[in-house]
Amino acid sequence: MKKIKISISLSEYAEGEALPKGDELLINEATTALETSYAPYSQFSVGAAVLLENGEVIRGSNQENTAYPSGLCAERVAIFTAKSKYPKMAIKAIAITAHTDNFEINTPITPCGACRQVIAET
Repeated sequence: MKKIKISISLSEYAEGEALPKGDELLINEATTALETSYAPYSQFSVGAAVLLENGEVIRGSNQENTAYPSGLCAERVAIFTAKSKYPKMAIKAIAITAHTDNFEINTPITPCGACRQVIAET
């Protein structure tokens, strides 16, 4: 049996606290990805951006469908796009942003279980 250790780390910054430049740029890319979100049912737009080892940034946004659960989360859109373009390139970081007019978002947005599984495997 081969044992593999998977670890994930994250940083949470207080509002107004300066982010490292690279993190700020990645979050800005994820925020830009919100513009392509298709969320007419949940009204909850999510944007994601993945940074690859080669410096390339790939964006993704959630895509809903009336035939729920046929839609796809922003994280998986970004990761699957990155892996289809650069199949052997490792992912260094991912940023996730969200927006809704229906309520105030006061806590970090975390990936769903399916996205966590995909992130763990990539």
